[in-house]
Amino acid sequence: MSTHFKKKAKTKEDIPTASLPDIIFMLLIFFMVSTVLREQTVQVRTILPQAEAISKIEQKRLVSYVWIGPMKLDGNRLGETAVQIDDALIEDVGTIRTVMYRKLVEQPRLIVSLRVDETSEMGKVLDVQQELREANTLRINYSTKRQLAN
Repeated sequence: MSTHFKKKAKTKEDIPTASLPDIIFMLLIFFMVSTVLREQTVQVRTILPQAEAISKIEQKRLVSYVWIGPMKLDGNRLGETAVQIDDALIEDVGTIRTVMYRKLVEQPRLIVSLRVDETSEMGKVLDVQQELREANTLRINYSTKRQLAN
């Protein structure tokens, strides 16, 4: 009785790549959907005042910016002092309270960063500060630029 060994059928060693385009497409869609782009068009001029002692905010995602300064007009002209939150110019200072309260409800650890132009009217800044107090947004930061050492 002779025993013959039969060769087994050769197994396929290739990696199946038929579903690879589907996986890549799903990953692409996932990253496109989950990426947050925060671009804001500043419509007011803000030349920040200088300061000697400043500190940097580490968690930028907790910050909501409020710009106060002269409105940019056509032809590099400047208008009267205006307030901007996100991409919207605020016509009535009283609406700041509503806008910032809603932001505070969404993000309880919200920090409001005031970016005030050095030539802005102080009365407008005080009005904004009062509305922020009324909205209970008490964590306020004043943006400045570092004073250069002489």
